[in-house]
Amino acid sequence: MNTFAALNLNKAMLRAIEDLGFDTPTPIQQEAFPVISSGSDVIGISQTGTGKTFAYMLPLLQQLKFSKEKNPRILILVPTRELVVQVVEQVKSYSAYMTLRVLGVFGESNIKLQRAALADGQDVIVATPGRLYDLIVDRSLQPRDLNKVVIDEVDVMLDLGFRTQLTNLFELLPNKRQNIMFSATMTDDVDDLIEDYFTTPERIAIAVSGTPLENIQQTAYPVKNFLTKARLLNDLISDHQTFHKVLVFVSHKKLADRLFDLVEEAYGSSVCIIHSNKTQNYRLRSVQEFDEGSKRILIATDVIARGLDLDKISHVINYDVPSYPENYMHRIGRTGRAAEQGKTILFFTEKEEAQKEAIESLMDYKIPLLDFPEEVEVTDQLIPEERTRVRESNYNRNTKPKEVVEDAEKLEKNQKVNLGGSYKRKLASKHKKPRTRGDKNQNKKKR
Repeated sequence: MNTFAALNLNKAMLRAIEDLGFDTPTPIQQEAFPVISSGSDVIGISQTGTGKTFAYMLPLLQQLKFSKEKNPRILILVPTRELVVQVVEQVKSYSAYMTLRVLGVFGESNIKLQRAALADGQDVIVATPGRLYDLIVDRSLQPRDLNKVVIDEVDVMLDLGFRTQLTNLFELLPNKRQNIMFSATMTDDVDDLIEDYFTTPERIAIAVSGTPLENIQQTAYPVKNFLTKARLLNDLISDHQTFHKVLVFVSHKKLADRLFDLVEEAYGSSVCIIHSNKTQNYRLRSVQEFDEGSKRILIATDVIARGLDLDKISHVINYDVPSYPENYMHRIGRTGRAAEQGKTILFFTEKEEAQKEAIESLMDYKIPLLDFPEEVEVTDQLIPEERTRVRESNYNRNTKPKEVVEDAEKLEKNQKVNLGGSYKRKLASKHKKPRTRGDKNQNKKKR
């Protein structure tokens, strides 16, 4: 029978699962449990929103014994600070009836407090690569007992340029350890990392990226330009009951800020924004307020398209078409979590149509088109990023034409030999070089 009880979990784990309201394990959780429990290296390929965090934490917590030792035994690496905070909270909820010490460490936070917490002793560390490396190098964290290492969203880490940091970390970790890697996509970089540091890993593939999630309804609007998209968005989200929790994805930080200004003008304090230029506290507060429901609309770049578990999102709106088709899958995976029904809407211009077709090709699915609402005014006005850039010509510039000289007729100035400064020439004439090396006496006689 497909239940958590069938996994022979201890009473503490079963009570926590009951409190969380989980009934049956997802496919990735069911398949990963025996493999991770065996101690083998594991590669998990699973679509976002399928319960990956619980899939690796369930067997790890089941095997973890109480200890008073100060050195941590489980390490979980994630790409962003928001994911650190989220995974820490999830681990705490999974281990509610266990005596477990969990610490999250990431950059732009007080490293002195993190050192003090490590000195008190920890069992599980959730970290971003950079800050973890700093703590190991300055010996605040002793890695010798880290025998379980999880790398979550590894493809995102590599995309963000963490390859060198990961490599440096692996060199500092114990050689005898279990490596567990989860990713939504497999790339050449991911394969290289596996080849270098994993020992005959077992692979588990569930809902590979590119597979459209059956419980997500996808639709699309052809839209003329950025400002018309803003008007369409404001019109759609005016229906508070239907669009009660909306996540809007924009590809670039500058465009996200521009859109935020336009939506905030219409909907005020119910809108928040998150991207990498925002401070740590601002980002965490925006995610928390949106997740708790005090903010109805969250405008975001792809920095949170992966991993963050946001509850009860009614709609994901792709304000633009992502450059990489896989990113579309990660975006829409924010809704329709587990077995819930989700809805996504894609806005695309004529220039973005080819990117939309690439997404459809990846999914082998044609996204249904919706008729553009008559009540929404279409504008021809373009924002600066949409305007065609005209390259400046040299016309009217005060440029002096170069003189063309035949090869055989060099200019007189180019025939001169550099004799050095006058001071050097005077010295040379006063102190003449001896005819032969070391024959200074002969040289003196001839002066």
